[in-house]
Amino acid sequence: MKQGALLNRILMLFFLGVILVYIGVYTWDALTNPFTLVNCYSATVEDVLEATGVIAREEQVLQGSGAVVEPLFQEGEKVSKGDAVVRLYNSSDAAARSAQLSALEEERTQLQYALAATSTTSSNARLNDEIIAAIAALRAATAAGDFTRLEDQTMELRGLIYQRSAAYGEGGADQSELQTRLESINSQIASLTAQTGLESSAVTVDQPGIFSGEVDGYESLLTPEEVLAMAPAQLEEAMSQSPGSTADAVGKLITDSTWYFACVLTEEQADRLTEGRSIEVRFSRDWSGEVDMTVERISAPVEGECAVVLSSSKFLSETTLLRRQTVELVLRSQEGLRVPAGAVRTEARTDEETGVTDWVVGVYALVGLQAEFKPVEILDQRDDYCVVSPVDSDTASDILRSGDQVIIAGAEIYDGMVID
Repeated sequence: MKQGALLNRILMLFFLGVILVYIGVYTWDALTNPFTLVNCYSATVEDVLEATGVIAREEQVLQGSGAVVEPLFQEGEKVSKGDAVVRLYNSSDAAARSAQLSALEEERTQLQYALAATSTTSSNARLNDEIIAAIAALRAATAAGDFTRLEDQTMELRGLIYQRSAAYGEGGADQSELQTRLESINSQIASLTAQTGLESSAVTVDQPGIFSGEVDGYESLLTPEEVLAMAPAQLEEAMSQSPGSTADAVGKLITDSTWYFACVLTEEQADRLTEGRSIEVRFSRDWSGEVDMTVERISAPVEGECAVVLSSSKFLSETTLLRRQTVELVLRSQEGLRVPAGAVRTEARTDEETGVTDWVVGVYALVGLQAEFKPVEILDQRDDYCVVSPVDSDTASDILRSGDQVIIAGAEIYDGMVID
């Protein structure tokens, strides 16, 4: 065997031996050391009730007839009185012609801008700045996951690039060619406008509100006025129905900013709520969010059940598609520290000033190399851990804090004991 190979084997065996010794020492220490150190950290204790109910709003169903229905507003978007919110087409061909008309009108706008633009330094510099700004806005929206204006931002950027190209005379386009193209587009627009005007109609609203394209039949079945007066059995019966969409419904208008969540709770659960008080409601099924809602009504108990109605005027636009939902009612939320259940001890402690001895709940924490007893209050207790709250003390070192190392002791432990 060569000397180099022998040396390598010796080194490998040496390092393997060091590793095995380290593992052996660590294992022996873990088996024989009666003290275990665990970091405590911040945790939240919540007292929640799960409830299944329905959402009620002031809703006006919009009706119309057509082979193709085109919403003119986004779901949850605000509309004003007199706005056309839906366009109806007699056929799919009519809808295609309308889309073609929109594209031509956009191109006409771009051509008109390009014809008005000059190739002066200031005009070109301004176009460059606008293009850079449009690219930055599009990139920021995409990075943030905000796609609500993605189509508009893309079209704006395309139009600016088209205008810049025309302003510089790129691609061989000159003023006469642009003017000829504009006249051709104007002719096509006039023809399509006359044609589509006979093939489509618009649905307008007679009051402001929030537009929604979803109609499920509950609009007239569960109005706010009705749910605020329902007994538990009536609410359960209404929730069990499947009314289906109204004939010729093309959308709806939500006419009031306040919306309601109605559910049935047991009398015991309802007793934990107070009318007029605010409560946090956590949605997690079809929409993820937390909403502070007001307890509007708790009905008289009937056979151990109560109808409960909550209200809110926040997040209306985000919740227009919600109807039957299972939520969590957060009755109480407290911040504390999570520690192992084995670290919590109850010891007799004597007050140095009064001389009174009392039983105190606390944990031992490592301070330097010594164990120190720190009083706590148990907020929540589980099989393997507790969430505790530090007890106020005049001595700062007696207060348990996040990140402290608490001691799980399998042997006798006391204040000032050296832990190694």
